[in-house]
Amino acid sequence: MLLFLLAIPLLFGSNRIFYFQIFMGQWKVLRIVTIVLAIAITLCGLLLRAYTVSTTPKGTSGRNTSGQVAKTLNTKGIYSIVRHPLYLANYLIWAGVLVFTMNIYVFLIVSLAYWIYYERIMFAEEAYLRQQFGEEFEEWAARVPAFIPKFSLFQKGEMQFSVKTFLRREYATIYSTVFSYVIADYLLFILIVVVNTPFQIPFAKWIRPSLYILLAFTIITLIVKLIKHKTDWLKADNKRD
Repeated sequence: MLLFLLAIPLLFGSNRIFYFQIFMGQWKVLRIVTIVLAIAITLCGLLLRAYTVSTTPKGTSGRNTSGQVAKTLNTKGIYSIVRHPLYLANYLIWAGVLVFTMNIYVFLIVSLAYWIYYERIMFAEEAYLRQQFGEEFEEWAARVPAFIPKFSLFQKGEMQFSVKTFLRREYATIYSTVFSYVIADYLLFILIVVVNTPFQIPFAKWIRPSLYILLAFTIITLIVKLIKHKTDWLKADNKRD
């Protein structure tokens, strides 16, 4: 989210001619194709996150904030084809949002910033795993790519996909993704319509369809959060985080 917010000045400072052409009715097919492609990329990222967090055993990986924790090295399931599936998933989610803006400069710069930032985190995590598991890690790292999946290596893991785990851990991610798309949609509305309209935009025009989508997801998110904190239905079991 922070990387995208930092790219907003670049979004406003580039691609002005292209956005004006869209305002004039050009590139309609390209706009539709871009929207479909952007959502498809983001969905791939969300599905990858969902599969990863829902099938990874407890103690092998997780969102640790105080330090690295790994009792065993997980080399099955999604980790049999890529070493950093969550970082790949996060990139795909944001790549979709960036594609949605139809701004190649924003896409390239944010992608580069993402890589520079997360590359150091991945190196730190792998240094910890190398220290913990030695030759077992070296063999796994030599065989499995870090960021680009190699599907031919897939080995089924022990854990089955859990809808409860997915809802418990990923409802916030889904909501933040929808929220980011709404922000991008309003930024494009300003760049394409507001900037190029010589008269004041009626208030009704500011009520975008994306706002209704955000409202729907806000209600769904609040319901899931209420279920998580007020009932045991989404409670984690002993095998999952």
